Amino acid sequence: MEVAFRPMLLGDLEDVMALERRAFRNPWSAELLRRELEHEWSTILLAETAGGGGRPVLLGLCIYWVVHDEVHVLNVATEPAHQRRGVARSLLEEALARGRSRRCTLATLEVRRSNVPAIALYQGLGFRQVGVRPNYYSDEGEDALVMVLDL
Repeated sequence: MEVAFRPMLLGDLEDVMALERRAFRNPWSAELLRRELEHEWSTILLAETAGGGGRPVLLGLCIYWVVHDEVHVLNVATEPAHQRRGVARSLLEEALARGRSRRCTLATLEVRRSNVPAIALYQGLGFRQVGVRPNYYSDEGEDALVMVLDL
């Protein structure tokens, strides 16, 4: 499957919200996504593939910030029908490459302690755990693991 990457536009909001609702118990709100689109340091990177009738099919997204020399990953989501096919990995690789091209030297993220598949993905990309944020996910009182990657 050929994947293309591009920044999200405001016109993508409905499709992105639908993906968020299918991918997460507690999806980002439309307002949060709109705000991310307004920040110059924030990117919502979409992964798409060609669909029937020439309309692209949204496979996933990665929301990240570039601040000084750091890429901070805020959210990675894959369409459930396309999970375990390398979509999240390809999104992260693309985001990290874009960070390197902007002279970033470090990538950081937080991940739910219970999200074993995501932790394995991040470790496979070279991220290592450096800390814990207790009760970071206040909706369920779950800790976050803080992970970093030297770029």
